Amino acid sequence: MKNILAAALLASAALIAAPAQAQSSGADIHAGEIEVAINKSQIVTADRAIDRAMIGSEAIADVLPVSDRSIYILGKSVGTTSLTLYDKMNRVIAVMDISVGPDVDALRTQLGEMFPGQVIDARLTNGKLMLSGTVKDAGVASRAARLASAFAGDEVINMLSLGSPQQVMLEVRFAEVNRTVGEKLGVSGFANSLGGSFRGVTGSGASARSDGLGGNQLGIDPILDQFGIFSALFSIGDVDIEAFLNALEEQGMSKTLAEPTLVALSGEKASFLAGGEFPIPVVQGGNAGGGGTGGQAITVEFKSFGVSLGFTPTVLGDNLINLIVEPEVSSLDPSASVTINGLTIPGLQTRRASTTLELRDGESFVLGGLLRTEFQTNVQQLPILGSIPIIGSLFRST
Repeated sequence: MKNILAAALLASAALIAAPAQAQSSGADIHAGEIEVAINKSQIVTADRAIDRAMIGSEAIADVLPVSDRSIYILGKSVGTTSLTLYDKMNRVIAVMDISVGPDVDALRTQLGEMFPGQVIDARLTNGKLMLSGTVKDAGVASRAARLASAFAGDEVINMLSLGSPQQVMLEVRFAEVNRTVGEKLGVSGFANSLGGSFRGVTGSGASARSDGLGGNQLGIDPILDQFGIFSALFSIGDVDIEAFLNALEEQGMSKTLAEPTLVALSGEKASFLAGGEFPIPVVQGGNAGGGGTGGQAITVEFKSFGVSLGFTPTVLGDNLINLIVEPEVSSLDPSASVTINGLTIPGLQTRRASTTLELRDGESFVLGGLLRTEFQTNVQQLPILGSIPIIGSLFRST
């Protein structure tokens, strides 16, 4: 040990400070945990002479003597191990847990510089980097986690909490527009108000025209022949887009499917369903072969259908909200049904979308493109004459 000690003293000449100490008493030999960054070192000093040091895993950390009361610990790879110190009487001086991982001290310094005033702590836990503390919003928590990932990769446990719970309310209108309206009136394209209070739809050729009474009217070009989801109340000047949709609905050219209002905590998911469920028999256990039940048990599972919406808001700060939106409209489809042992199970016609967007507080958005095609034939004919075989087709039009 003395030969090694001389070399170790030269190698550790620059290591003057001893950031961790193991003070042992007969009753308490456990000296706690020591964090060591990979490829960096710590010096541990005991209260009496150290005769022998045993490390649990040499692949995680190396131990070299510095003096008769100090040892040098070098972190080699991520992980945890134990260090036991003995005196000349072979008595245990101290037992320490050695945790080797990313450079936590450097991370703490950068967290303090980037997020002044925020209470963020970083520490190693079983070889993983854990963030804890309280921050003002989810944006700070997300950026702190990304910074920690630069030190530890995917081995980051984010335990940061927000100073106060934040809630987001979303008002939604599901509306289905008939394709035939495209021949008469319409809506296409997107428009945003400069004031940030409207994010809806207008005609691509829409323009304001004088009504001769000192006001303006909105000229609207081709309709959007898509399924649209309209949020909240849309208006441009004196033009009420919701009134326009209501007028279409009165004429049978539009149909409001649902108008939910959802509230969710920041970072939590909220969902809505207006529809129903239908049963699906499921065979449990037993042998599927043979004509009998063979010990099989049949259970019933229910499948949802109708108008549904899921959204996950995250408040980023500065009135900016990150929003994950998942709308879906489904209906029973007899043409896709399956009959098993005389039991008919209907199919589903489903239209769904998923998108992520960012809005400011009070802004609205529109999603479209969930199409449904229905085939319908309208026959016009002269009474009596149109029903005459063969020549009746001369008096009919479709």
